[in-house]
Amino acid sequence: MSRPRNEPVQEVKARRDAALSRMTDAVPYMRFIGLRFDRRGNELTAILPFSQHLIGNPVLPALHGGAIGAFLESAAIVELMWSRVWARMEAGGAEADAIEAGEFGDWPKVVDITVDYLRSGLPRDAYARATITRVGRRYASVRVEAWQDDRAKPFAEAMVHFVMPRDPD
Repeated sequence: MSRPRNEPVQEVKARRDAALSRMTDAVPYMRFIGLRFDRRGNELTAILPFSQHLIGNPVLPALHGGAIGAFLESAAIVELMWSRVWARMEAGGAEADAIEAGEFGDWPKVVDITVDYLRSGLPRDAYARATITRVGRRYASVRVEAWQDDRAKPFAEAMVHFVMPRDPD
């Protein structure tokens, strides 16, 4: 489907937001923890809304370390995947149409993840930003930082390494 070059900006934004939503909804665990993303242009902020089922230590209370790790890993993979999807959407044509239909292609596979827990995750919403530090044909590295009330005070960070899917020839 060909789109006019002068397509209204709200339609373009709605199409991009819908593609991002379809992408994250495709991962059951992201739905389970309530993960969502705020998109501004091609920049994403992961949002983990607080939910009682995310508490690991009810005495403190503090977010479960596994939920924090999954949050960071999810932010990394969505950032990496979105960077690939964004370029294909902007190019238009058949690939953009496939993305709009929910066909994103193969996802990168996690090789390893290192999580640094800097302080307890409090029982409130958490946010994360991922930065791609290296991406090649076979391998990618993504750094993620998570915070709650103050971005200058992260409560966790991670370095995630991926094997990239083969591009179809």
